[in-house]
Amino acid sequence: MTTRPWWLFAVALAAFAVQTDDFVIIGVLPAVAGGLGVSDGAAGQLVTVFTLVYALAAPVSAHVFARVGRRPLLVGALLLFCAANGVVPLVDDYAVLMALRVVAALCGATVLPAALGLATSLAPPEFRGRYLATVMVGLTGAVVVGVPAGTWVGALFGWQATFVLGGLLGAAALVAVVMTVPSGTGAPERPALAEVVRALASRPVFGVLAATVLAVAGNLAFQTYLAPFLTDLAGVTPGLLGVLLVIAGLTGIAGAQGAGWCVDRLGARSAFAVVVAVFAAAMAAFAVGWAARPVPVWVVVCLLACWSAAAWAVPPVIQSLMLARVGPAHAATAMAVTSSTVYLGAAVGGAVGGVLVGTGGIPIVAAGGALAALLVVVLSYSQPSPSLSRSRS
Repeated sequence: MTTRPWWLFAVALAAFAVQTDDFVIIGVLPAVAGGLGVSDGAAGQLVTVFTLVYALAAPVSAHVFARVGRRPLLVGALLLFCAANGVVPLVDDYAVLMALRVVAALCGATVLPAALGLATSLAPPEFRGRYLATVMVGLTGAVVVGVPAGTWVGALFGWQATFVLGGLLGAAALVAVVMTVPSGTGAPERPALAEVVRALASRPVFGVLAATVLAVAGNLAFQTYLAPFLTDLAGVTPGLLGVLLVIAGLTGIAGAQGAGWCVDRLGARSAFAVVVAVFAAAMAAFAVGWAARPVPVWVVVCLLACWSAAAWAVPPVIQSLMLARVGPAHAATAMAVTSSTVYLGAAVGGAVGGVLVGTGGIPIVAAGGALAALLVVVLSYSQPSPSLSRSRS
């Protein structure tokens, strides 16, 4: 058994800070809208823009900064990230705040690939999976701890304090990176661009990526506007919302772990069908609840638990589907592209949800997106896997 190095926890903290900053607005969305004098839908676009910028910038950032050492790259990106969040209390204009979110997203698109690249390049081969999993804990922890903490801070000190919290988390990660990440660490080697494009452009792989966009878009259409939806559905207050987000985060972790068991027992495609069925059922129940509102809080808790467990089960199942299509040769690159596709789906979902906010249509659209993703996966399996085709030739 090998003790994991301190720098690994530093980059996991950086991932935690960036991911928290992405979704933390969800818990204070009505307060942001009221403070800036805009609609809930317009405030939700702050999430949409962040995720869209990240989705487009992450692959570009990984290529442009490939020759830059991981330590100075992380330090520079985290410094700018802290500044973009720290000045928010001085801002009272929607356009300026939107520009700051773009800057923060560009920093996140640099930090996360650098953190994953560092974990990959410095990990002993036999511990590479566990090193990467440690970084991913930072992403999961952002939902379980970071977003609820931001919601509580916003409820106590005002919505601007939520962004300041993001800056403070980034500062903590910055100090940890400076103190622990070894200097002179370069980027891991990457396959040739033409080879990567050929692997990712195949029809089966493209089907998995399309399913990712559909599933994530449906989920984020609901998740982005969770605060105003629950307020209208059951009169949920900001303080209670923080508690509900913790419950959702814990059940989400359980759902992700259950997804791994389900994949091992049933296979990735069948596991995806189970996950989609649970997700769609939860969304249908939310739609019925909207028509019969107000709904008791205990009903909301049950439905949130089902929704979150299914939603967080999707990423590991999607990753299993992708690995089955590309094989081990392009696994790392495929996972990076899949992560970027997740952000693209999140941006689409945020935009769609902004149009439907204040109506009962959001859970219906979310269920439709998940079912469409399942259909795409089923159809993509009618095509042979590129890796399997090569192995048989």
